[in-house]
Amino acid sequence: MFFKVLTRLWLTAAALMTSQYVIAGPMGFNDSYMAMGDFNNHWRESFINYAITPRDALGVGATYMRADDKTKTRTLEEVIYTRLLQRWNLPHAQANVWFIGGVGALQGEDKQEGVHHDVSKVMITPGIQFDYETTRVYFAATHRFYRASDINHDFTSARAGFSFYETDYDKTQPWLIVEARNMNGLSDKVEVTPMLRLVNKNYFVEAGVNNAREPRFNFMYIF
Repeated sequence: MFFKVLTRLWLTAAALMTSQYVIAGPMGFNDSYMAMGDFNNHWRESFINYAITPRDALGVGATYMRADDKTKTRTLEEVIYTRLLQRWNLPHAQANVWFIGGVGALQGEDKQEGVHHDVSKVMITPGIQFDYETTRVYFAATHRFYRASDINHDFTSARAGFSFYETDYDKTQPWLIVEARNMNGLSDKVEVTPMLRLVNKNYFVEAGVNNAREPRFNFMYIF
């Protein structure tokens, strides 16, 4: 019994210590829940998933999207499956390739020259994410297809950043993250947002202001 307890404590500590490399991923360790949120004026996303294996997670998500000119609004409620396709454990870094895909109900409204058109369709959202990080640098690239009949709102983003200094796994570590992203059919611009990220064990929070002078707030928590 003693050795079982000791082994369990060691595995828990190892998961916390290695979380500095996987905290940016879209799922946590086996049997964990992950909650994430991303909020600004035109894009609000939240989801929660459960890691059913070390490589697979199932969850639900809700997304609100609005065009820059406010002529289109979308709400999407979906079931999401996440799969770790490949992981490279390097001496002082980690790299991952993820599949993230969902299917759900899309509701919305299009406004064109005084004419309102309601949208109600089934949407699928398959995508790929690649990320690489050490305790000091971070990079991620994501592309997800947001497709429904006659609708294409494909999402593309790239993130890069660095930490200001190294810390122990149980202390808060500040990062500077810059993200560029675009949603097809809703914006002709590339949104660029520098953000301050604070990481501590199994959570992070991010806050910044984008190039349209709009505030943005993100969070992630594994429990």
